[in-house]
Amino acid sequence: MIADFHFLRPWLLLGLVLPVAVLWLSSRSGDVRNQWKTMIAPHLLDRLIVDVTGGSSIRPSWLLAAILTVGILAAAGPTWEREQPPFVEDTAPLIIAMDLSPTMDAIDVTPSRLERAKLKIHDIIASRNGARTGIIAYAGTAHLVLPLTEDASLIETYTDALATRIMPVPGKDTAKALRLADDMLARESATGTILFITDGVERPAFEAFERNSGSGIVVLGFGTAEGGPVKTPEKGFISEGGNRVLAKLDVEGLQNLHKLTGADVATATADDTDIRWVSQRIRSNFAEKKATEGDRWRDIGWWLVLPVVVALALSFRRGWVVRTGALLLALRLLSPGDVTAAEFTDMWLTPDQQGRLAFERGDFTDAASHFSDPMWRGVSLYRAGKFADAVDAFASVDRAESWYDQGNAFLHLLKFEEAVAAFNKALERRKDWPDAQANLVIAERLLKEQKDKEQEEQQEPNEKPDSVQFDDKGKKGKEGQINIAEQTSEMWMKNLQVSPADLMARKFSLEVEKRKP
Repeated sequence: MIADFHFLRPWLLLGLVLPVAVLWLSSRSGDVRNQWKTMIAPHLLDRLIVDVTGGSSIRPSWLLAAILTVGILAAAGPTWEREQPPFVEDTAPLIIAMDLSPTMDAIDVTPSRLERAKLKIHDIIASRNGARTGIIAYAGTAHLVLPLTEDASLIETYTDALATRIMPVPGKDTAKALRLADDMLARESATGTILFITDGVERPAFEAFERNSGSGIVVLGFGTAEGGPVKTPEKGFISEGGNRVLAKLDVEGLQNLHKLTGADVATATADDTDIRWVSQRIRSNFAEKKATEGDRWRDIGWWLVLPVVVALALSFRRGWVVRTGALLLALRLLSPGDVTAAEFTDMWLTPDQQGRLAFERGDFTDAASHFSDPMWRGVSLYRAGKFADAVDAFASVDRAESWYDQGNAFLHLLKFEEAVAAFNKALERRKDWPDAQANLVIAERLLKEQKDKEQEEQQEPNEKPDSVQFDDKGKKGKEGQINIAEQTSEMWMKNLQVSPADLMARKFSLEVEKRKP
């Protein structure tokens, strides 16, 4: 603590010259002999000066110098510890990197390694109380499934859709997944954690883990050392040379990963022990980083206001200053019209601070009415479900984040063409932004489906048929019943064009094609 002590605004310490000057001037003005020695003869001056003793031992000049000294030290900002800045989440962001290599379909744990991992992800999300979480899928390539979001239902929907078949390139490249996760966390103000859910980390990826220093890494292994056959829902058991492929959990490789890189490693358990272990690692990593790499230093100078107030109290004469202040406050309280709580709140908090308090309470409508910052007002309106008003608020700011938020609001308003334009604007201002790229793909797909639907409706025949013929043979048909519910469900399933898994498969394939030279 002593080693970290310093001043946030050390240049203000130059003001310590003032109390020294006050004491020096006071000493000169209080020396009566020095004032009169040029006008009265010394032998007479000694007889005329009366040495007054007693009275108060606290001289006004000393009190003023003390007040100035403490005030200057407070303004210089003494500090020795860090703090988290306002408007930053208290919970660490988490990136979950899901291994979708073929061996994750092994059935040595029921129903399979991948399905068991999905259940564990659900438990992890439930334990994080709405903290921001992102999902990455990787095999031979690494792809963003979901950017960091607080929407637990959305995370669970896309997690349930993960399958090994959606990956465009087979194999396993953990280093690519680590680089993608690092890029996502690099844009975050809070320290994050990367959780790898896998059945092994290949040896060439160890070097990438050793280089990683910005985020904590946690590896949760799935499978058994004895291994099990690999069974996919589409092809059944995978075989090579007539023998079924037997995939084993790389226990030795995970242990070496921990020894060489310091990454936290554990294997999945049948109970919730592994979930509590992961949650503890996330919290420990966040607390450790915040303590050593805090976002800013805490200004302790505010506490020096108390001795200044006490010293100033001694300078009051007969209590007139206090009585005047009390009188003015009493007149306001007794004046016609009630003194509202808002008036007192406005005395101490800015509109943005009041909006932040309402935002934290979950009263987003009230927060939007207070915020003067257009981005915060837009976010509050978005959270309140007032998407059209949110677009108007975001529109006053020409930044990548503003266009991105406008695109999300347009999606809720089913204005897919405007959403595509907004996401493109966001990408113009921030190149290769994964969040905007992912949402742009979704907006373009929805826009295409909307246009295709409108085109089909325009092509429907509106003219009456030239003739109508009846088939008398139909009268001899057998009687039967049609289950309307089953028919409707079947028709709905046929009309469902793209599932989340198919959507991710197409997206990943397009990304691979785009990366090719």
